[in-house]
Amino acid sequence: MKIAFQMDPIGAVDINADSSFRLAEEAQARGHELFYYVPDQLAYQEGRITARGQDLRVRRVQGDHAELGPLREVDLADFDVVWLRQDPPFDMAYITSTHLLDRLKGKALVVNDPFWVRNYPEKLLVLDFPDLTPPTTVARDLQTLREFRDRHGDIILKPLYGNGGAGVFKLAQADGNLASLHELFAGFSREPLIVQKFLPAVAKGDKRVILVDGEAVGAINRVPAKGETRSNMHVGGRAEKTGLTDRDREICKRIGPLLREKGQVFVGIDVIGDWLTEINVTSPTGIQELERFDGTNVAAKIWEAIEAKLA
Repeated sequence: MKIAFQMDPIGAVDINADSSFRLAEEAQARGHELFYYVPDQLAYQEGRITARGQDLRVRRVQGDHAELGPLREVDLADFDVVWLRQDPPFDMAYITSTHLLDRLKGKALVVNDPFWVRNYPEKLLVLDFPDLTPPTTVARDLQTLREFRDRHGDIILKPLYGNGGAGVFKLAQADGNLASLHELFAGFSREPLIVQKFLPAVAKGDKRVILVDGEAVGAINRVPAKGETRSNMHVGGRAEKTGLTDRDREICKRIGPLLREKGQVFVGIDVIGDWLTEINVTSPTGIQELERFDGTNVAAKIWEAIEAKLA
């Protein structure tokens, strides 16, 4: 197959952690041809969806992990699979790229389906499952946020379209900084904030469960660094081996059919204690850590699911 990766600059990736690199590595091992471009090089040109990028070969040598061909322009309709793999922020540039990639429907398989990536960003899809999530409110109004904290005590406040743990704050019920943080966020963004009841179980870890075409294939536990509330590995969280609990399987059984129906082939959900907090569809991570802990070739499972769809 001919595979195109729309992703952030490949030269900067950590080959021992990056899921896009692992997907490319497995595709190459399966005999597929790889092409790589950054999101700024995606274009609509008189009815065609094009990208300016380079043929790609990968190898597991940090710093020398990507062999790139000459820069050239391609018609993405000529490809079998296009991977939407750039990281958030989920801003208008990201949304525009999903609109452009949506025009490949019926020509190339875009993974994950960009229409539903656009309509189901991480912190909003969970709102379809209120019985699986901690108490949650999405609001820009300060009074609404204050009333939520009055009802639920300690809270987590974060940008609605953030990622990687950036801008996430734990606020105790008596903390006097809620208004200041609201003012700070409102000063540079018109977006609402999302607030959830704080879950003390996060001290034991924030579990990342990987689903492939709606089926759970395993999990890793991300433990916050000392003195931190956030468990994201971007901010020092430590990955540990873990398994799936009955509650994890219950959550996956509930959300899996919807993910499969909407073309979300590779998804990572976040579970703290017994509660679902996010459903990550834009550019989930965790493949390599799970493969090291469990010995499962998760990348192969993802490609098998894609190959079955194309067959």
